[in-house]
Amino acid sequence: MNLTDLTIHELRARLDAGETTSVELTKAFLERIEATDDRVNAFITVVEESALQEAEEADRRIAAGQAELLTGIPMALKDIFNAEGVLTTCASKILANYVSPYDATAVAKLREQGAVILGKLNMDEFAMGSSNENSAFGPVKNPWRLAAVPGGSSGGSAAAVAARQAAGTLGTDTGGSIRQPASHCGVVGLKPTYGRVSRYGVIAYASSLDQVGPLARDVEDCALLLQAVAGYDPADSTSVDTPVPDYLASLRDGVRGLKIGLPKEYFIEGLDPEVKQALESAIAAYRELGAEIVEVSLPHTDYAVACYYLIATAEASSNLARYDGVRYGVRSDEAQGLIDMYMKTRAAGFGDEVKRRIMLGTYALSSGYYDAYYLKAQKVRTLIRQDFLDAFAKVDVILTPVAPTAAFKLGEKVNDPLQMYLSDIFTIPVNLAGTCAMSLPCGLTDAGLPIGLQLIGKPFDEATILRAGHAFEQATDWHRKQAPL
Repeated sequence: MNLTDLTIHELRARLDAGETTSVELTKAFLERIEATDDRVNAFITVVEESALQEAEEADRRIAAGQAELLTGIPMALKDIFNAEGVLTTCASKILANYVSPYDATAVAKLREQGAVILGKLNMDEFAMGSSNENSAFGPVKNPWRLAAVPGGSSGGSAAAVAARQAAGTLGTDTGGSIRQPASHCGVVGLKPTYGRVSRYGVIAYASSLDQVGPLARDVEDCALLLQAVAGYDPADSTSVDTPVPDYLASLRDGVRGLKIGLPKEYFIEGLDPEVKQALESAIAAYRELGAEIVEVSLPHTDYAVACYYLIATAEASSNLARYDGVRYGVRSDEAQGLIDMYMKTRAAGFGDEVKRRIMLGTYALSSGYYDAYYLKAQKVRTLIRQDFLDAFAKVDVILTPVAPTAAFKLGEKVNDPLQMYLSDIFTIPVNLAGTCAMSLPCGLTDAGLPIGLQLIGKPFDEATILRAGHAFEQATDWHRKQAPL
């Protein structure tokens, strides 16, 4: 077996036993990137020189008996994270020449642990998209089938793990941007509770919805990565000062007696038959493991997509106003005067989907429409959050599909924004509610594409969804299937 095929915890064991070195691991992953990324296009930037330097330092730490959980483990970052001295583009032309002067808190925490950063990963521009086709650096391809999308916006983060180009990655999730690509690429992706992981140094899309989370080969790896990056950060005003449990301590406790809720609004007409069948098999597996299956209701689910696309676009309109050609990033050379410079810089720097969302959000916030749209959406958001809290009064975990279908073909929905937006119908409510959720593999279609199931947890109860996910993995082998790349 190749070193690049191993999980983080398997690599940790080998490093600690002296069976390999971080330099050897890092070279293996860099060679894997070189051999496969011309087909996958998961990386925007590879930092080979600094990665090997970090690997040498990690080996010194290991030799001195100072290794932590991620010391020497090769990782990669969605290109939405600021990383000191590294090009940070958010997959946009408008940031094509921006080199970050500092590390995001999540990146700093990985570095403190001694993780090796291999580079920055492709994504939908400013995290706006569900297919990773909205990138200034070209679309990411799904390692399971190169003609299919990997999902978005963290498509590069999911594809890099599925293609064995990194042992684990960090992504961000605003409306499903970790879970949906994790599902489409057959890996595990966790969106923590809003406020669990610092957003400081993460380029903002929709500040009340964005959350940082890990993508990895299995649930145990996700627990390791969450352990590394979770925690209060005074630099982020939305970070919550609440204790971080030991996520590995309860991982093997099983699900006997756990109440798992099935929301009737998620098992609907339009759900692909193969997805439905995979979910039914997963539910049966949980019954056999001793979990109690309970039907629950999330009655405001139908309003979630409309609510999300008002709140998220309004916040995007506000957040992206800073990209004006004045302070950093690209500036148009052809402008005649200040207003012309703003207009030409933004027209040339932003892609079509980003422009669409800025215009939608600006309209929703404009005088005379604010109460009718943005304010009403915030009230609906409160109802959606209450739905989840009511359901969690009866159950410990909620189980749903991640997406209505497996990965669709590149180009299939790119000209139909509404169809594209609906591909996040099962993930968006979790962001509006601010709670946690995880996608993990639960099947393959007849065409050989991965299917994921979603486990949704109570606010700040990531430990329970990790435990439930781990129990499912021990009873099945879907997480061991590899993309045939």
